[in-house]
Amino acid sequence: MDMKKMMKQAQRMQRDAAAAQEEIAAMEFEATAGGGMVKAVVSGDNTVKSLAIDPEAIDPEDAEMLQDMIVAAVNEALRTASETANAKMNSIMGGMNLPF
Repeated sequence: MDMKKMMKQAQRMQRDAAAAQEEIAAMEFEATAGGGMVKAVVSGDNTVKSLAIDPEAIDPEDAEMLQDMIVAAVNEALRTASETANAKMNSIMGGMNLPF
């Protein structure tokens, strides 16, 4: 492969990667915990967009359980966002192990 062709391919990959990063950042990922009592929504850029808590999950005697459900829902939503971003970027980069 000649150098000119490689440069064009690298530029195309760079444009595709930038477009994919914008697309991923605009995506939303949702996860629940506690049988749906807590729902977290995060964006592809790892920003928490919303957190919904069913009033029945609020037990003043057991705040720790609610805290655990919140952490679980947010972490699951972030994990899904990360996995989706990695899969999309890997498909663009052709399996090259580059940091995103």
